[in-house]
Amino acid sequence: MGRHRGKYAEGPSDRSRRRKGRGGAVAALAAAMVIVVGLAVAGVYAFGRGDGCGGSDIDLVVAVSPELAPALSELADDFNAEEHTVDQRCVRADVREADSANVAFQITGAGATTGDTDSHVWIPDSSLWPRLVQGQAGDAVITETGTSVTRTPLVVAELSEFADDQDGTTWADVVPTTAPGDEAERVVRVVDPTRSSSGLATLYLLNGALEEASPDADTFNAHMTAALQALHRGASADEGSAFLALSGGSSEAPPVMVMSEQAVWRYNTGHADAVAQPNYLDDGTYFLDYPYIVRSDDSEITRAAEEFRAAVRSDAAVDLFLGEGFRGPEGELDDGVLTADAGFGADVPTELPAPSDGSVRELTRFWNQLKMDSRVLTIVDVSGSMLAEVPGTGLTRMQVAGAASAEGLQMFSDSSELGLWKFSTNVNNALHYQEVAPIRELQATGDTGEEHRDVLGAALQSMQPLPEGDTALYETYLAAYQEMSRTYRPDRTNVILMLTDGDNDNPGGMELDELMSQLESMASPSRPIPIITIAFGPDVQNLEPLQRIAAATGGAAYMTEDPTEIGDIFLQAFSLRIVGDEEGAEGADGAEDAEDADEG
Repeated sequence: MGRHRGKYAEGPSDRSRRRKGRGGAVAALAAAMVIVVGLAVAGVYAFGRGDGCGGSDIDLVVAVSPELAPALSELADDFNAEEHTVDQRCVRADVREADSANVAFQITGAGATTGDTDSHVWIPDSSLWPRLVQGQAGDAVITETGTSVTRTPLVVAELSEFADDQDGTTWADVVPTTAPGDEAERVVRVVDPTRSSSGLATLYLLNGALEEASPDADTFNAHMTAALQALHRGASADEGSAFLALSGGSSEAPPVMVMSEQAVWRYNTGHADAVAQPNYLDDGTYFLDYPYIVRSDDSEITRAAEEFRAAVRSDAAVDLFLGEGFRGPEGELDDGVLTADAGFGADVPTELPAPSDGSVRELTRFWNQLKMDSRVLTIVDVSGSMLAEVPGTGLTRMQVAGAASAEGLQMFSDSSELGLWKFSTNVNNALHYQEVAPIRELQATGDTGEEHRDVLGAALQSMQPLPEGDTALYETYLAAYQEMSRTYRPDRTNVILMLTDGDNDNPGGMELDELMSQLESMASPSRPIPIITIAFGPDVQNLEPLQRIAAATGGAAYMTEDPTEIGDIFLQAFSLRIVGDEEGAEGADGAEDAEDADEG
């Protein structure tokens, strides 16, 4: 406008010098023309803003997953400069970074949130989040537009110097699915699935792969439990700590990391001295799809959101996103960004279908169940029959059971609480049971400075059977249940774990009906204390009493003739934590199936 004003201001001045006789009138007319032209130009300028901007702007707040924010902010700057309008008012897109979980939890109230998460448009990293919101907050305004702003597949990343040929690798191969052993295991990390789409999607991919690979439900539950435990041990609180671990900047060896392809690119841009390589698994993967979600039903806002949605779908927008390491609608990439030299593949990975709402809720429950620390009282049979040799091992039942139980300690987190009893008959004067180690956190240290985990491990492997001892099972069950009821911790899973090689054998002692009556009078659904029994060896003739005890307490009973299988049975017992109460009861009732399988 200033340029036009200058042009017209010079003309009347020249004419006034040529026509001095009309100086006053012409000057007045010229001044009037300047005002008219100036007003006209100003009017054209105002009218020309976005084909009719007027009044105050419409501010459209867009909450976007942080990794997409740089490209989307640049797009918003261009969008705002173009002055798009709704009802002759300019739409101003205001892009703000917002963690996807924060937004979801703010809407549902299902978790802790930080920062400002309110917005008119929400672009989380995955459609998992709006589905979760719709399932937990049915009255929330969540309008799915069908637009995927950009995409990136999940991959398995590891430092290039440690990477090997991954041909033939599937999701079932990624995470250990057996009981922990002494051999070195690959450390696999995910970001906490309760706050990360990549972490939650990893559970989904593992769940599908293990379901397909497992011959039966018990095997699947055991393998899934082992996989979840392995992921728990390597879970990172956020992406920053995951990047630190991947770079080797933490105290442990660099792990394998499940993350998005775009996250690998971002990691590499900041870690030139320790670059990572993506591996694409053979059985397909899940794509983060960055859905465009409208969170308002106001007519003006929804139309403004529609204007911006058109912008994010433009060819210029796709180019911006490809420049930040994302893929386009058809899986295309910028090979100057995701380069073949860095291990990125131009081929589009096979895309697996997204999990259903029910699957997301169930997988989250599985994770949280195992996330809760355990409080376990382990009771080991030291009756005379434990001196019998296990065929083919050169070891006694006591030695095999002790070693397997010590190995099972590895399944528990450092903050889990475990205690140890032994039992037979008259072990402790007139009592048939005796405390060997109190229930304490495994990471706690005693007067000698030794961790409780090591104390338990040594005790389990040094137990000695009583040559003349019988098997007072029922009195011991009752005493253990009374103790765990008295010291119950509602913030933990409270469990009694019994290892025995024989049926109840205590002439004149408690009978099963009396024990059942006592247990049923003490049991409470709000304070569950499942009893899990692992019975092993040929001396166990009747599993039915153990099944009844398990059913009354929500536990399970397992039997094997081979004590070396105790470690695998530990996994089956642990899997009770990731199945529902009804399934758990079925598992207890179905323990004979395990017996039949062992006999076969």
